[in-house]
Amino acid sequence: MGRLFALNLEGNIYSCKHCGTHLALSENIVSKSFQCRHGKAYLFRKVVNVTSGEIENRMMMTGMHTVADIFCVCCGSNVGWKYETAHEMSQKYKEGKSVLERFKICGPDGSHYSASHDIHVAGSDADDV
Repeated sequence: MGRLFALNLEGNIYSCKHCGTHLALSENIVSKSFQCRHGKAYLFRKVVNVTSGEIENRMMMTGMHTVADIFCVCCGSNVGWKYETAHEMSQKYKEGKSVLERFKICGPDGSHYSASHDIHVAGSDADDV
């Protein structure tokens, strides 16, 4: 196995809550109105230092999507998912973008988000941008 080189970002950074690896810049947030099983999630136009899992079809709140879970390259933690294909025309803006779950990341100020145990969403997604 080769040596791992993680990209370091500069600015307001979102990072993996387990190991601190940089994942995204706040300037790349498209929407903060997404939901996941643990509460809120953010849609980013660009994330770094992640690997993708198996591509699969998932029924979400806004319809069927082809997605792949994304994992931190340093510690392997699942940090969210990437939209490969949106099957509804109104959802095409999500294609190629990634969602980071707030519960699994640290904010730019170093804050850790906690899970909202009273939110139980069957499919992770958002209804608006």
